[in-house]
Amino acid sequence: MKMLAQLSVAAAVLLPSTVFAASDLFAEDFTTKEYNLKAIDETIVSTSKLFVYDSGLTFEYPDAVRGVYVTGHSAGGARFANLVDLLESTELNAMVIDIKDDFGNLTYIPNEESLLTKYDIGKPYIKNPLAMLETMEEKEIYPIARVVVFKDTELAERKPEWSFVEGSSVWKNGRGEAFVNPFLQEVWDYNVEIAIEAAKMGFKEIQFDYVRFPEGFENREDILKYSMGKYEASEEDTVQRRVTAVTDFVAYAKEKLKPYGAQVSVDIFGYSATLPEAPGIGQNFSKISENVDVISSMIYPSHWTPYFGIAKPDLEPYRLVQEYAKVENAKLAELENPPVSRPWLQDFTASYLGAGNYQTYAKEEVEAQIKALNEAGIMEYLLWNAGNKYSPGVDYTP
Repeated sequence: MKMLAQLSVAAAVLLPSTVFAASDLFAEDFTTKEYNLKAIDETIVSTSKLFVYDSGLTFEYPDAVRGVYVTGHSAGGARFANLVDLLESTELNAMVIDIKDDFGNLTYIPNEESLLTKYDIGKPYIKNPLAMLETMEEKEIYPIARVVVFKDTELAERKPEWSFVEGSSVWKNGRGEAFVNPFLQEVWDYNVEIAIEAAKMGFKEIQFDYVRFPEGFENREDILKYSMGKYEASEEDTVQRRVTAVTDFVAYAKEKLKPYGAQVSVDIFGYSATLPEAPGIGQNFSKISENVDVISSMIYPSHWTPYFGIAKPDLEPYRLVQEYAKVENAKLAELENPPVSRPWLQDFTASYLGAGNYQTYAKEEVEAQIKALNEAGIMEYLLWNAGNKYSPGVDYTP
């Protein structure tokens, strides 16, 4: 009887309530009927695979995600209320919120029970993540957690052996940013742990950004010191090793997040869809797309050099997005199970391009990008503005 009692407790823990209630195995009193212990055990094991973590918060996937980027500072500060008002007064319905930022910091302080406390990377930008998510639940705002993966100065400086070393110090790019090594399982697990905690908080989607090697890595792969981990024994050339490592991380993260009910999306350079693969950074559009629920190409017109026959892409947002969408649609049509396409659009002015090469982005320029996507059958999108100040008066509907 003691063993049977333990089995029933285990089942109650492992089985979703709907499965538990419907199962004949648990409908009778154990004291009045004999049971096949092997059958009970096998039922527990098989149905436990259906277990999904319950955060206590409920969010429905919108008709189509139309979202904005939100920093940790904005999410935890006065601007959050303004952004909520923006979403309530428009057709926008989602927020992509920094949980691990571009420097490698968590944007909140983990509680004492969290496995992340040992890393000491929390910053008090979002003082009460639960209260924030409860507000989003009340307002029906779809929550997406942005996790910056391999660009991580904090981790690189603490763990040089997990990074790329030049001489006697961690290599940094021209902006002073360090990357950690996508070849290493330890780096994968570190980021997956952060993603799992975000999912347990209540985020319904984890968006991985900087899922790549540093730009131009092919020009320094023989100069920097780093480990290839399990890929050391690979028979692939160095380009394909990078592609395989990046793709493997995405597949691994998606599998690990399944018990938490979170979808997985990945940000990717727009030009990756126009090439067989981006050789230096290890991004292969099709291979990554095969392993995610959502693919978010960053197609800001300002980020393209002359392309698609467009000399100054920032001046022609409609045409740039239109031409890109043709390429992406063709690429995704080749896949058996293509992900949802949800590109990043530009809602900022790229004055750094210099006079004659840029224009002020406001209502008309944002709507032009949305129109081009919708005409191509792409109904979801995200808006990027690093300062989280979005253009007023935009019609976000198809």
